[in-house]
Amino acid sequence: MQNLELLSFTGADELARAAASAWLDEIEAANRAGKLHCVALSGGRITQKFFAATVEQGKARGISFGNCRFFWADERCLPPTDPESNFKLANDLLFTPLNLAAQQIHRLRGEDSLQAAVKNAEVELCRIAPANLDGRPVLDLVLLGMGEDGHVASLFPTAGPEIVNCAAPFLAVVDSPKPPPTRISISYSALADARQVWALVSGAAKAEALRETLRAEGKTPLARVICSRKSTRIYSDLSGF
Repeated sequence: MQNLELLSFTGADELARAAASAWLDEIEAANRAGKLHCVALSGGRITQKFFAATVEQGKARGISFGNCRFFWADERCLPPTDPESNFKLANDLLFTPLNLAAQQIHRLRGEDSLQAAVKNAEVELCRIAPANLDGRPVLDLVLLGMGEDGHVASLFPTAGPEIVNCAAPFLAVVDSPKPPPTRISISYSALADARQVWALVSGAAKAEALRETLRAEGKTPLARVICSRKSTRIYSDLSGF
């Protein structure tokens, strides 16, 4: 795929360190330019290693995160203190160790009513992120994981046209095949508009989904994201790709 950059690593730790280093380079570039760096985070097992590597390298390099604004690719409809909350994962492993200011963090409010949370997420993103020529907000970077079925964020293979074709930056998911069924997710449209999208794909159980994603006619959600963009980067610790 000409619109895909596939980076391969020997294990999850090496993958996490490389992705963290590349992200810190992006943050440094934004700092030098005096611009905000708007990033959407995800959850997942590899994200734990990625956050830890970011903290370690960020402190070693003396990087300022003051120009970063943090959003999310998706969130479960749970309180922010719930162990399954993607916000809690980032707060525990990234924000607290780096002592980041609350005004930098624009979480998806999983404890609110679903429609209110989706609208609030859109308002916050539009308030902070620059808009493209069509008036849609543009994230500098979206960090995704990938599930064993090829899903990204809370965009699943079974999603209907109301999700696939949603033009808003965030949407409600009411029938997730993985619990809990109700979630807030970034949209395919926002992923297409983002300046950069990186997927961190780790674990042997995801090999078949990655293989399907990389086919010319791949049908996974990640394949749909790749096809919508000029460039997407995948960090993978799977062999044979």
